[in-house]
Amino acid sequence: MRQSSDIPDSPAKPGLRAIPPGLHFVSTPIGAARDITLRALDVLAGADVLVAEDTRTLRHLMEIHGVPLAGRQVIAYHDHSGEGQLQRLLGLIAEGKSLAYASEAGTPLISDPGFELARAVAAAGLPMSAAPGPCAAICALTLSGLPSDRFLFAGFPPAAQGARRDFLAEFAAVQATLIFYESPKRLAALLAEMARTLGGGRQAVICRELTKRFEEVSRGTLEALAADFAAREVKGEIVVLVDRAPPEVASEASIEAALDTALATMSVKDAATFVSQTLKVSRKLVYKIALDRSQR
Repeated sequence: MRQSSDIPDSPAKPGLRAIPPGLHFVSTPIGAARDITLRALDVLAGADVLVAEDTRTLRHLMEIHGVPLAGRQVIAYHDHSGEGQLQRLLGLIAEGKSLAYASEAGTPLISDPGFELARAVAAAGLPMSAAPGPCAAICALTLSGLPSDRFLFAGFPPAAQGARRDFLAEFAAVQATLIFYESPKRLAALLAEMARTLGGGRQAVICRELTKRFEEVSRGTLEALAADFAAREVKGEIVVLVDRAPPEVASEASIEAALDTALATMSVKDAATFVSQTLKVSRKLVYKIALDRSQR
C-alpha cells in the first residue's frame, strides 16, 4: 500500500526519481549499518544536495548501501558552520532544490546541530520533512525496563562539577524517566553526582554501545552503579536512564496548611476531597483533620 509521502517506497537504486523540493532530515544508524530504513536510502539517493554533520560518515554509509554520489554536492553543516553556511542552505531550498540532511548517528536534532537549520527553514516557511529511524535515547528506553509512559530527554550534562550538580537538581522531582547522554570519560563522575543529588536508591540503567558488537546494559541503583563504574575503564557511546522520583509523602503539617487554604472557600467535604486528590493522601485521613480544624 502506498504511503501518503511523495517519496517512493522502492529501495534506493540508480535512476530513482527525485524527491520533492525542501529539507529532508534523515535518521542514520547508531551502530549497525543495516538499521538504515528504505525511505532513508530513497531520500539519500534522490536528493539534489547532501548535507551532513560529518560528510565522511555520510559518504561511508552511502558506500555501504550502494547509494551513488553521482557528482552531487556534499555540504558539511555542524556546530561551527556559522551563519553563512546556514544562509547558503536556505538559498538552495528557496531555489527549489531538495536537500537531505543526515546526522552523524541517530535521529537529527537529538543533540545535533541540525536544530538551527530546522528552525531557520520553519521560520522561512520552506518545506521540510523527516524520515524517522534509529535514536539512541529511544533504543535505550526500550531496553531499560524503566517506565516509558512519560520520559524526559535531558541531553549531555555540563562537564563542570558545580554546573552538573545544579543541572541534575532541576530534575530531582520530575515524575518521568530521565534520559541523558554522557561521555565515557565523565560517566563515573556523573553517576557519583547523580547518587548524591537524585538519591542513591533510585533505579537506573546504563546502556553502552547500543546495536554494536559490545552492546551492554547495566541495571541497578544509582549508588550501586556509581560504585561499579568508578573502578571501570569505559569506552563507547553511553546513555544513562534514571527512574522517576518517588512520590513525596505529605506530612500532617502540609495537609493542615493545605486544608486551611481550602476551608477558606470550600465546605469541609469539598476541602477534604480537594486536598486528598492534590496531595495524593487518604481522603478519610484528610476529612478527619478537616473536621478537627473546622471545629476549632
